[in-house]
Amino acid sequence: MATAASAAIRSGAEALWQEVSAVLPGFTVEVLAQIDSTNSELMRRSRTGDFSPTLLIAQEQTLGRGRMGRAWHAQPDAALTLSLGMALKPAQWSGLSLTVGLSLAESLHPDIGLKWPNDLYWRGKKLGGILVETATMTEATASRFVVVGMGLNLRTPSHSELAQRAIGLDDVDASLGPSQVLCRIAKPLVLALLDFEKRGFAPLQAAFRRRDVLCGQPVGLSDGTDGVAQGVDARGALQVLSGGLLRTIDSLEVSVRSASTHSIQEAHS
Repeated sequence: MATAASAAIRSGAEALWQEVSAVLPGFTVEVLAQIDSTNSELMRRSRTGDFSPTLLIAQEQTLGRGRMGRAWHAQPDAALTLSLGMALKPAQWSGLSLTVGLSLAESLHPDIGLKWPNDLYWRGKKLGGILVETATMTEATASRFVVVGMGLNLRTPSHSELAQRAIGLDDVDASLGPSQVLCRIAKPLVLALLDFEKRGFAPLQAAFRRRDVLCGQPVGLSDGTDGVAQGVDARGALQVLSGGLLRTIDSLEVSVRSASTHSIQEAHS
């Protein structure tokens, strides 16, 4: 049975397709009631040779995934879960997830913060997350099929323990329903990815710093050392001042825990 949120998304899909296809030829929009994972579905399609630029939106994900394979659960209509798949051929891949986060934040609200490398924050609580995966297209080209998975909380979780750590867009801007969110984020995200393909992350470094919720905060690294976050470099790697040395954190095995928010972050893949 279609919910009010899914009906609103479906009714706006045509307009969304027209807007985005003007800058991304061949683009399609699909809205599903339920799926295991929008990222998993687009990655499965890529393995069959289907690299069509697609925005896949799910009312409910049964096996949603976060970074490091962590489960990501969301009740129907409580979150917007979607994945964008498209071919890219940047000279440098570093900073892609930061580029996505910055685009989403700029589209939604001037005060949304970014927590390296893949989370959106609002007043100390997690608003959403990003999972980027890629697949090889052909050996003859350097292009890869990029799948950008996004999960945005539409409502603040009702569970008291979870509500201490997460927040919904309803507390950021009550006018932001799912269809309004999609209209705001889709085309700017595609344009941001196309610009990233040409110029990389470096031109966005200053804009990211203005939203960086870790910058200047004490952090603990998974290797047991402590330090203070110093923002990100031109590649999007986290800089941490530790023991008088400036360390560059961009390894998948490194996690960062902010002393102020107690939220674990995984490094770049």
